[in-house]
Amino acid sequence: MDIFAGVKKNNFLVVGRVGLDLFPDPPGTAIEDMSVMHADMGGSSANIAAGIVKLGGQAALVTCVSDDAVGRACQKMLERYGVNGTHVRVVGGEARTSLAMYESRVVDHQSVIYRNGAADFDMTEDDVAAVDYSQFGALVTAGTVFAAEPSRSAAFRAFALARAAGLPVIFDIDYRPYSWPSAEVAADVLSRAGALSDIIVGNDEEFGFMAGGIDKGLEKARELAATTASLVIYKMGPEGAITIDRAGETRTGIYQVDALKPTGAGDSFMAGLLTGIAEGLSVPDAVMRGSACAAIVVGKPGCAPAMPYPNDLADFLARHPGPTTPS
Repeated sequence: MDIFAGVKKNNFLVVGRVGLDLFPDPPGTAIEDMSVMHADMGGSSANIAAGIVKLGGQAALVTCVSDDAVGRACQKMLERYGVNGTHVRVVGGEARTSLAMYESRVVDHQSVIYRNGAADFDMTEDDVAAVDYSQFGALVTAGTVFAAEPSRSAAFRAFALARAAGLPVIFDIDYRPYSWPSAEVAADVLSRAGALSDIIVGNDEEFGFMAGGIDKGLEKARELAATTASLVIYKMGPEGAITIDRAGETRTGIYQVDALKPTGAGDSFMAGLLTGIAEGLSVPDAVMRGSACAAIVVGKPGCAPAMPYPNDLADFLARHPGPTTPS
């Protein structure tokens, strides 16, 4: 399979959660000191989808939201960002759309996530089977979708259906401990998902978690690139990233900025990476585009609203002195 041919269609099926983000204003305010909160769309998969659309691609989301005002708000926000919500199903009962509260500050940053009875975990195999995969170029998902049933089985089913339709599978490890019943279950399931993926993106801690120790993370990334994946991107925070494929390894730096917050960087990186490849950039250049998108997002409040448009990205690159030199 030519994974890049699929990515270059710039039309992505994204599987996973959409949620509501709340963040205090002005920036720097602690949650316990808040008097004003801003609300906007969040959730890793929805953020990736919004980032792709803002950069000129197309994206459709497959997930579930609760049958209440918050679920309806998320549906409207997907529409506002231009994300296709045709495959977002509304579920009743006690299920609730996820809620995240986080601060626009780095020092003593606090983030509180409400995931009890999360509606997105109600996604079923029927939900993913209802999609016409031939309409898309690639499947994208983030690790949280695998944290509970029936969502876990649905996500694995989506992988199989995508592969049968000739779509590459793109996996952001995105390990969030609070979503999982145990670290052991997470390590097993995320490793299984990684072994089924064509492109894998994760940080050193996430690969280390899958391998049983952070000192083994790079070895795990190399193993995946040598066996099942066509492309693995091993992110190392301020140290940049290592891009690994069958041809070898490429190290890239980062765009240093004064961060306002730590959230949203990974989602924006993925959107920048994929749309960069879609536009014909080399993989290392697309990685740097993703890094620039991540730098933009950590410098602004919110996640989806902070994702750049092309003119934002061009302005940032024009003003920034350039990336760090990889070690």
